[in-house]
Amino acid sequence: MSDPATVIPLPQPVLLPVEGSAERFPVRRVYCVGRNYADHAIEMGHDPTREPPFFFQKNADNLLPAGNAFPYPPLSNDVHYEVECVLALKSGGANIKTADALDCIYGYAVGVDFTRRDLQGEAKKLGRPWELAKAFEHSAPVSSIVPASRLGHPSQAKIWLEQNGRPVQDGDLNQMIWKVPEIIAELSKLFTLAPGDIIMTGTPAGVGAVARGDRISCGIDGVATLSVEVV
Repeated sequence: MSDPATVIPLPQPVLLPVEGSAERFPVRRVYCVGRNYADHAIEMGHDPTREPPFFFQKNADNLLPAGNAFPYPPLSNDVHYEVECVLALKSGGANIKTADALDCIYGYAVGVDFTRRDLQGEAKKLGRPWELAKAFEHSAPVSSIVPASRLGHPSQAKIWLEQNGRPVQDGDLNQMIWKVPEIIAELSKLFTLAPGDIIMTGTPAGVGAVARGDRISCGIDGVATLSVEVV
């Protein structure tokens, strides 16, 4: 049986490069973990004690593959960088056990969660969702994905970001309040995870504003690096 016709053209799939391979990673959903480093929670005015994690989402087509510039978005005068470790899942499910969670990971990358902080602040004051601040076009630059089969599962590594050559974020993956297996397990209680899902795992302290013309460089030592120009 042939595939049914569609009333409009099918959307193009979102495909991320895989380091050292001609194959691409197809993206289904993008999940993000909020305030997952204690020092960042403090700088944002929150208690860093280990409370249940909370999540928000970006859209798959918000991802910006490496090699592309980040266009400064409209309706904001206060856009912030947030460097993050990124997980790419090869399998999923509901109510995944913490002990089984690492088996779901295809690979790792480094990314930036660009945030319209002024719009986020207004949403917080009004008790509204964050999508306007988080899920806008090109708001998640991400490096090529490095397969876990080659890398392993790093639980301790420097995560950093430089703005125009000046270090501004400097943390370690071991500073996550909720570790990678716990993130996957907790998220799978709320959503049925699946192959192609991306998870951005939170940012260390040092977030700040960008301006047009800035050069953002970031990385996770031993995993990946990424460079993005703000235009």
